[in-house]
Amino acid sequence: MELLLSVAKVVLGVVVSLPLVVYFLQDRLLFHPYPLHETQRAEIRKRFPAVEEVFLEAENQRIHAWHVKAAPGAPLILYFGGNAEDVSGMIEDALGQAPGISWLLVSYRGYGGSEGSPSAASLTADALRWHDHAVREFKPRQVFAFGRSLGSGAAVQLAAERPLSGVVLVTPFDSLASVAKRYYWYLPVDLLLKHRFDSVQLAPKIMSPLLCIAAEQDEVIPPEHARRLYEAWAGPKQWVGLPGAGHNSTDTAPAFWRGIRQFLSNPGM
Repeated sequence: MELLLSVAKVVLGVVVSLPLVVYFLQDRLLFHPYPLHETQRAEIRKRFPAVEEVFLEAENQRIHAWHVKAAPGAPLILYFGGNAEDVSGMIEDALGQAPGISWLLVSYRGYGGSEGSPSAASLTADALRWHDHAVREFKPRQVFAFGRSLGSGAAVQLAAERPLSGVVLVTPFDSLASVAKRYYWYLPVDLLLKHRFDSVQLAPKIMSPLLCIAAEQDEVIPPEHARRLYEAWAGPKQWVGLPGAGHNSTDTAPAFWRGIRQFLSNPGM
């Protein structure tokens, strides 16, 4: 009897403590900040003279982005990267794969030169700040949002709040809760999750054209999550599946940049 009571206490302890541990650790599980010191950023500026750093003040913190410049009034892409991505890694592709287009590569809080700590709320609020700043200062004739993986959540939130010429989503998810339940099926995810990014609930209200790029062998966010978001999207939409591509190998697929360039030239086709 004493053994059974001891086992029961251990089981109860695990049942109670595990959700608490996951709740308090979820920021570390979801976000992997990649800060860059001034010397690192100076090297990037030296390597890419056509790029400048932009800083904004947000809630007493300084937030950072890279502006890949094109001709005045050129179309602008607001880029939101993955959860462990240093967005300066996109500069070379932005210059080489999409000439004639300017980019604003956004550093989440705690990433790049941005201060603070990331959260779904800060990603969303900062996406709106960057959009409004870019429209006011750069005066682009078109504005696109480009969200990769975690960044798809920020891009969808922006598209729900601002008129955009188009939205490019790479390996996106329907909602973070849906993805989390795949990995933590034994936990009450809906009660524990702080950062929700429920993109599929916003999609039926968004009329901006969509290009959805899914990796058919995605081992992190299986493509059915992207498909649910795609099916719910209200505006014109295009689907590009990348055979053989995994979550982190999309960019090497021939259809990746080809599809993006075609979409940017004619998003409503």
